[in-house]
Amino acid sequence: MMMEFVPPVVFEVDDYLYFYSELLTDERTDIEVSALVSLLGLDNPKRILDLACGFGRHTNRLAALGHHMTGVDITPGFLEIARRDAIDKGVDVDYRQADMRSITFQAEFDCVLMLFTAFGYFSDEENLNVLINAGKALLPGGLLVFDAPNRDTFLKTLVPAYVVEKEGNVMIDRMSFDSLSGRSYNRRVVFRDGVRKDKPFSIRLYNPSEIQSLLAQAGLALEHIYGNWDAQELTSDSRRLVVIARKPA
Repeated sequence: MMMEFVPPVVFEVDDYLYFYSELLTDERTDIEVSALVSLLGLDNPKRILDLACGFGRHTNRLAALGHHMTGVDITPGFLEIARRDAIDKGVDVDYRQADMRSITFQAEFDCVLMLFTAFGYFSDEENLNVLINAGKALLPGGLLVFDAPNRDTFLKTLVPAYVVEKEGNVMIDRMSFDSLSGRSYNRRVVFRDGVRKDKPFSIRLYNPSEIQSLLAQAGLALEHIYGNWDAQELTSDSRRLVVIARKPA
């Protein structure tokens, strides 16, 4: 059965930033933002919605480039950090606390972003509803982009456990995959400052053909699937998918 997704547990701000700090570097974020500018044609100011914006690492940089940004996240602690960073960068961003399953934007944005595996945490029906909501938020002709693991290659490289150790603290990801549901299960455990915390979650993984079908159900047209942020073409060895879809004009 699908593990219940509890955002305040999985995305507990202090633990998340502590263990992910060496992965989510400024250099990485700059590369991803440059890729967004190139892939989405962000050469002039656009109205952009960043769903599951986290602590604003993409949102504030895009705002600094002159785009009109709205950032939505379910975690108040991330939004507080994002707002402080926006002030430090001297940019104006509309940050809102909300669940991407229940947003109500109507034809307001040129682009909608869901980055760093922000898509897939919910049931199949709810994931489809997220895409429908993203489509409703887009202006006609607008673009949706999200990145996610490629289910086909994920299975080739799946190992039972991953361990991140930092200053004597440990985050252990214990992995499994259910082929019938298409879900990756992570029975994550964190040991920090002598305290154990269980943070289990699962993500629905899609292959490219499933994504194309899902987008069609949401009324969106697949534009392209790249194999990485460097615009590599998708191959049978691509570990990630960078998906770009368009709302029909």
